[in-house]
Amino acid sequence: MTIYLDMVWILNFLLDLMLLLLTQALCREYTPKRRLVLGAIVASLIVPITLYFPNTYISTVLGKILYSILIIIVTFRYISVNRLVKQLLVFYFVSFSIGGGLFAVHYLLQNPVALSAAGVLSYSSGYGDPISWIFVVIGFPFVYWFTKSRMDKHAIEKIRYNQLYEVTIHFHNKNFSTTGFIDSGNQLIDPLTRKPVIICDEPFLKQWFDHEEWNRLKRAYEEFDIDSIPLEWQNYIQVVPFHGVEGKSNFLFTIKPDKISISYGAQHIVATKLLIGIQFSELTADRRYHCLLHPQIIQLATIHSA
Repeated sequence: MTIYLDMVWILNFLLDLMLLLLTQALCREYTPKRRLVLGAIVASLIVPITLYFPNTYISTVLGKILYSILIIIVTFRYISVNRLVKQLLVFYFVSFSIGGGLFAVHYLLQNPVALSAAGVLSYSSGYGDPISWIFVVIGFPFVYWFTKSRMDKHAIEKIRYNQLYEVTIHFHNKNFSTTGFIDSGNQLIDPLTRKPVIICDEPFLKQWFDHEEWNRLKRAYEEFDIDSIPLEWQNYIQVVPFHGVEGKSNFLFTIKPDKISISYGAQHIVATKLLIGIQFSELTADRRYHCLLHPQIIQLATIHSA
């Protein structure tokens, strides 16, 4: 079989470039595009090196590790040992993930497109069939996108998870617990009392109301008819004006709880000087949390050891 070294090198260069782009994205590193291209060139040079010098030191495990370190340094520059190790591990993780993903898709298809010895495209089957260039060129971007999107989503979910805390609200001789999310972007404050406002959604707050009371309260909010608020709740409901992100003025129905308790790591936080804004819908589609906490609560609350 005739091996076209230039075609193999170009394919390897493109794959290495995408691996380095994904490594950069996952490491949240900034590096100029020219360094990414230079790193891909250095990485792809292993093809002619191993082809013309198959028994060189670079073909050993240690040689490949050292060559990988060279690729990382060329692409991202050397700043510190810890950073270099992190970039190297992510580079290997990406390589194994992409390679494993391609192999899984190749095995799943059963009849992948293969390049025959005569240089024409043909269909072949079986576990040990060669992976075609067309398959790699088409499959690699898909696996690249899938890996990056899943890792980005995992990072977001991890941040969310680290900001979720158990919240108990004491109000109207009842107390119920739910999951709260500390939102650094929530800066809502009652302009009259200067109290921070947290937001709780309908599925959670309805526990304090009967069906008729909640429907009347919701109708009063939608029609902005204060007189329609149930009589037994009129002393507890306050109206808080605010400006939305689009700049429009709006208002919230709020209630003043007796207190709220938050399990914040190893600490137990109790806050009383705040208001609860009523959202007549769900905060999240997956119902992961029902309370949007104000970051100022952590500063103003009384902290006890758990």
